[in-house]
Amino acid sequence: MDTSDYSPGLHQLLTLRVSVSDKLTESKDFILFTKELLAKFELEQVGLAVHDFENRSFTLAFCLKESHICIHTWPEFKQLTLDVYLCNYLQDNSEKVKAISEAFIGYFEAEVINNFQINR
Repeated sequence: MDTSDYSPGLHQLLTLRVSVSDKLTESKDFILFTKELLAKFELEQVGLAVHDFENRSFTLAFCLKESHICIHTWPEFKQLTLDVYLCNYLQDNSEKVKAISEAFIGYFEAEVINNFQINR
């Protein structure tokens, strides 16, 4: 395998604003939606860490065989940050990262405040 032009993958960092904050307080619903996305895009979950805060915000990290998906919500500000990174030495998962990010934007019916895409 030629590794001279190898790029591990696309890392997308989003800050989103929502008009209705209900989904920013429902970690269980987010987990179910994310698991559907993982199945759709044939990604393998190897771990999950979740913390629900007193104000019903949540932070969680899906550890994937291909890397991770992380979220932090702030319902009091109607915002969230989302981190999607997929790497794979056998294929380029950049389009999957973009599609998953778009699915999350749709799930939250969100406006994009920041969208950073880093090719790593």
